[in-house]
Amino acid sequence: MIKVSTENAPKAIGPYSQAIKSGGLVFTSGQIPLDPKSGEIVGSNIEEQANQVLKNLKAVLEASGSGMENIVKTTCYLADMSDFSKFNEVYSSYIVNAPARSCVAVKTLPKNVLCEVEAIAEVK
Repeated sequence: MIKVSTENAPKAIGPYSQAIKSGGLVFTSGQIPLDPKSGEIVGSNIEEQANQVLKNLKAVLEASGSGMENIVKTTCYLADMSDFSKFNEVYSSYIVNAPARSCVAVKTLPKNVLCEVEAIAEVK
């Protein structure tokens, strides 16, 4: 088991790692729309926040030796399911290989953001 860390994604805001590599896979922690340098929330709408979330996810995957094209499963959390279509537009511009996915609405996300995404990807 190897911890993954990069300055190109937000630091963990709790007792967890950005990602863990194990058995040829990388398991990312959920990424929220924080600017990696300032730690501030990026965006006020679902499109802006989803864009930052997926940039952060990409940075963590690249730091692990993987990439967006190697994702086999994502779990997406939305604060409001009425954002589903707009979220999907942004999501599909970053994740084009149509991996398995779960997408659920939750009552509250950390820092009251609008979305969070975690992934499992192959490390090649």
